[in-house]
Amino acid sequence: MPSLHYQPIAGKAEEIIDAILQTPEVASCSRELFAIHLVCEELVVNVVSYAYPPSEEGYLHVDIDKSDGVLTIRFTDGGVAFDPLGKEDPDLNLPPEERPIGGLGIFLTKQMMDEVDYHRVADENVLTIKKKISQE
Repeated sequence: MPSLHYQPIAGKAEEIIDAILQTPEVASCSRELFAIHLVCEELVVNVVSYAYPPSEEGYLHVDIDKSDGVLTIRFTDGGVAFDPLGKEDPDLNLPPEERPIGGLGIFLTKQMMDEVDYHRVADENVLTIKKKISQE
């Protein structure tokens, strides 16, 4: 099970996303790769951009597991407590210019993954995504 650790994370969103996508566990999920890439990009960019105050050196730890037909990716950061699952889904019936900013990324994450879970543990945000993978 690969574990990736980045500290500091400022300006490293692209590097972190690329490292996740290049792990054998993720790279081997060719049919699901678009969804996994989109969701990882959303989650990593949010942590890098919003989890820490500008003066604080942040970290992001990513654990990846692929077993029993399921890819599991767990993101752990020590940033400000934030439960993205507590945010209401956006009203997609509203025209885009009338929708409040934010919330679409986590909505897409919930739609594209089979399971999304958040916990605050020991002053850390722990967000876990799971995606059933096809047998190729």
